[in-house]
Order: sequence, then structure tokens, then C-alpha cells
Amino acid sequence: MSTVLPVHLEQLEVNLKKMARQRAIYTLIGIGATAAVVIFGIGVANEYNAGSFQRGITNFFDYPVDMISEAWEAGWNFPPLLVKHFPELLATINMALFSTFIGFVCAMVLACFASHNMIRNKAVVSVVRRILDLLRSFPELVIAMVFLYLMGKNLLPAVIAISIHTTGALGKLFSEAIENIDTKPVDGLQSAGANWFQRVRFAVFPQVMPLFLSYGLLRMEINVRASTILGFVGAGGIGEALSTMIQWRYGDEIIAIIVLLVLTITSLDYLSEYMRSRLIGDNK
Repeated sequence: MSTVLPVHLEQLEVNLKKMARQRAIYTLIGIGATAAVVIFGIGVANEYNAGSFQRGITNFFDYPVDMISEAWEAGWNFPPLLVKHFPELLATINMALFSTFIGFVCAMVLACFASHNMIRNKAVVSVVRRILDLLRSFPELVIAMVFLYLMGKNLLPAVIAISIHTTGALGKLFSEAIENIDTKPVDGLQSAGANWFQRVRFAVFPQVMPLFLSYGLLRMEINVRASTILGFVGAGGIGEALSTMIQWRYGDEIIAIIVLLVLTITSLDYLSEYMRSRLIGDNK
């Protein structure tokens, strides 16, 4: 027995089917337009570049193959090369660790003044937030290039650049964490006569510190990669060694450095994941 739908429900069903057809048509038009733009862009790029896109794709794996061939011819003498470049890797890790520590401490301080529930003066909160926006607006590479020009090629410009960007990035995350705390301990200390610093020390930080440390560990992973990249522009560390080896086309040394980097990043990833799970109470 078939049921007869009311008129308004039938009209609603018709409208829904019409909207579904229109959405499908718009989707196809969007896909077609995107494909046309991509094809047109590739054509324009081919006209203005010395080589073609197709030839570039076919030659994409030539350099890795050459590098592996050179390493094979050199005998894959990994252990001495790993030992040779290990001090440079330590310099990169130390650079990232020190920069993360400086950015972490500065972000903790600024985040307290960027939180509406800790600072009642809206002007102060707005100014501090704009400072944090400014600190994280420029990539580490841009900041490092400026300081490299002023200070010359050494580790210090990279440390300053990473610290500045870390302060801005962590400051935003920290301020959001502070604004989501339970304010009852803060109000209790305030009613007992505690000053602002005591309220932050004994009511705010105990609630947010596990989350702060989790964010800090995640930022440490990012800063190790950033330190490696900054080495390519003369900031020292294993990134500078990798840049030099690429220029001289020493395939065995390039692969040894890449192996060190992959092992380091993977180890840091597992270590930080374990520590973050312990901090937030996830025992899976």
C-alpha cells in the first residue's frame, strides 16, 4: 500500500532533488574550471621557463639516482661519516633546544598578559596579542636572513630567529589555554588576598602546565627541522654541512647526513609523543 505524501512534503522533495542536481552541476563546473586553470598555468610556465614541465618530470629522479650511485661507488662507508657529522647534528639539536626554551619562557610570560581572564585591561591584552601576531608573522628564514646580514654566518642568528617565532606561536596557544582554565581556584585565591603573581603561580600554572609542556615538545620537533633549514643559508649546524655536500656532490656524505636527520626526527617524534601522552594522562 503506497502512502500519499502531503503536498508541502512533495514540494520539499522536489526542491531537494533540484538542489542536488544544481550542486552536482556546480561541482562539475568547479572541477572543470580548476583543471583548466592548472593546464593553462602549466602551459604559461612552460613558455616562460627554459625547460618544459614534461622534461622536468622525466628528470625528477636523476639526481637521487646519481647520488645513490656515487654513494655505492664510495663503498657506503656509513659509520665513519655518521661519526664525522654527529657533532654538527648536536649543534643543530642544541640550537633548537635552546631556542625552544627561550621561546617557551617568553611565551609563558606574554600569554598571561594576553588572556582576558587574567588581565582586565582590554588595551593591554590587545597590545600583547598584536605583539604575538607580529612575532609569528615572519618565517624563521626571513628573520634569520636579516640577522645573518647583521651578525655574519654563525649559530646566533638562527637562535634569535627561532626564538622569536617560537614566542609568537606558543604565546597564542598558551593564552588560549589560560583562557579555558577553571577560574574557581583563581577567584578563591583572590578572595583570600593573594596578589596577581600568586594567583598565576598557584592557580593558573598548575592547570595549564601539562598542556604547555605538550605544546613545547611539539614545537621542539618543528624547531629541529627549522634549524636544519636555516643551516642552508649559513646558520651552521648539519644543515650547512648538507648544503656544502650537495654543492660538492658527495653522494655518500649526503646520504649519511640524511640518515642522521631521519633518525633524529623519528626519534624526537617518538620521544615527544611518549612524553606528551604521559603529560596529558593518556596511557594508551
